[in-house]
This record gives sequence, C-alpha cells and structure tokens, in this order.
Amino acid sequence: MPKELLALQVIPGKILRVSLPDGRVRTLLDDAGAAPDGIVVESGTAYWTTMGTPVVDPGRPGEAGQDFSRRNGGVHAVSLDGGPRRDVLPSGALTTGKQLTSDGAGTLYWGDREGHRISRVRVDGSGLTVLVVNPAEDEIMGECVGVAVDPARGHLYWSQKGPAKGGKGRIFRAGLEIPAGQTAENRSDIEVLWDGLPEPIDLHLDGDWLYWTDRGAAPAGNTLNRAPVPATAAAGQAPEILAGGFEEAIGLAVDGDAGIAYVSDLYGHIRAVPLPDGPASGQDPYEVVALPYPLTGLCLLDPHPV
Repeated sequence: MPKELLALQVIPGKILRVSLPDGRVRTLLDDAGAAPDGIVVESGTAYWTTMGTPVVDPGRPGEAGQDFSRRNGGVHAVSLDGGPRRDVLPSGALTTGKQLTSDGAGTLYWGDREGHRISRVRVDGSGLTVLVVNPAEDEIMGECVGVAVDPARGHLYWSQKGPAKGGKGRIFRAGLEIPAGQTAENRSDIEVLWDGLPEPIDLHLDGDWLYWTDRGAAPAGNTLNRAPVPATAAAGQAPEILAGGFEEAIGLAVDGDAGIAYVSDLYGHIRAVPLPDGPASGQDPYEVVALPYPLTGLCLLDPHPV
C-alpha cells in the first residue's frame, strides 16, 4: 500500500487523501469547516485547525480584504476510517488556527495567528495551555503561524511571518514548559533563531534539520528551506534553499526515510522535492498534483507507522 498525504483544501473546506506517487486524490472529509489550515495524524485520527470565517472588505481584493481577527477558529478531529468528526476545541475557542503538530504522545500544538499565541491541548480536549503570547501592540509582527516540537530535547519552535512580502519574518525557539514563576506573556527563555526572513510559514523538524516553507518575495521567498537546528543560545545558520518557484507556499511534510519533502501552495499545487542527502538525491522536483482550489496544510500518512 503506497504512502499518502493528507492535504487541506481551503475553499470549500475539505480534507483530501493524495496517493503517492501517482497523485490520485480522494476526499476524506467533505466539510472540514471554515478555512482549514493545519493538519496532523496521530493514532489513526486526523486533527486539524480552522481559521474561521473572515470579515470581508469588498474594496480590498484577495487576502488583503479578509479580516480573521474574530475569535471563531477551532481544532477538530476525524477518524481515518471515516468515523464522525468531532471538536477537540469548538469554533470560537481560538482566533485563527494555523499550523498544527503533535508530540506523538497525545498532545497537539498550534499557532494562532491573530491570537498572537502558541497553545497546546490534549487530543481529548483537556489541558488547554497557552505557551506564548505576544503583545497586541506588536500587530502583524506578533502573529504566530508555523509550529514544530522536539519532545526529546524539550523544545518548541514557531514562525512569525511579519508583513506580506516584508522581509521581516522570524523563527523562534523556547522550552516546551513555561519557566517557573513566569507566564506565557513574559517568558525569558525565548530565542530568535532566524531574523529577516522573507515570510516563513510552516515548519517541520526531521532529525537535526529544521525545514520551512516561505511565501515571501522571490528569489529567497516562495521557497522550501532548511538549516541545522542551532545549539542552545546560538543563532541559526543561513538557510539552504532546496527549491523555489512555488505560488504562495504553505504546507510542508517531510518524509525523511524516502528523502523527499512535499510542499503545497495556495494555487493548488503539491510538489515533491528530493532532498540532497536522501535516496532521491539528484532528482529534480516534480509535481504530485495540481488542483483548482487553494491548499494549505499537509501531513504524511504512512501505511506502516512505527
């Protein structure tokens, strides 16, 4: 049985199953809610975030006219065998749910963009904890998007993309637990690993590498990037651009065993990028599928999980 990707279609909101490598597309869930964005699989269940329904300004076309600052995002779940969907956190429990990840042991983490925060919750909806809160006055510079966790080392990573095509994106690291005597608003253990990035979006940790998509301005933006995970208190090395030419790159899934990264974009494409040190090294990136709807989050669905 081949590996698959789960991909989120934004409008209308759906969860898609994409077979690898032939690109055959099936629908797992027809109604994924308003603007689904981040997705992860754990123990036979798909979990995803929704951004909620924006207030639309007809005088400003495209994303610029969509205001997601209302608190109507959520975290949801559905069994891969087609069971009924349920809410881990109902719509309205968060502001704008972005990338979602798991520690592999029953806890989900996500970025809340307009909520200016990183949070976590158990898959049964218990233990909701806010881990990072940025000041409201930071405005777009405080918006959190991508998230990754390293339970073995006790680290949390997240991206703040900054203004569109603004070249002010950053990637941060902190502990998975708030230091004793501190709060999510005043943590002293936050490190800025990368600054001045075009517009970093989704993150993925694979071994000692951090990968990320960037939807900023070319040539450094609309790319897939990676860099070694920095040592404690060390700044990140200049990222290696693995592929470019995406059309508003968003979702990211890395298959370390196969040596391939998958990237989705808002123009409906999923591309496969062979990694330079993997089994497919030397091969050119190729298109897995092109759909007529925008795509956001991706995750790998392995038919033989460890």
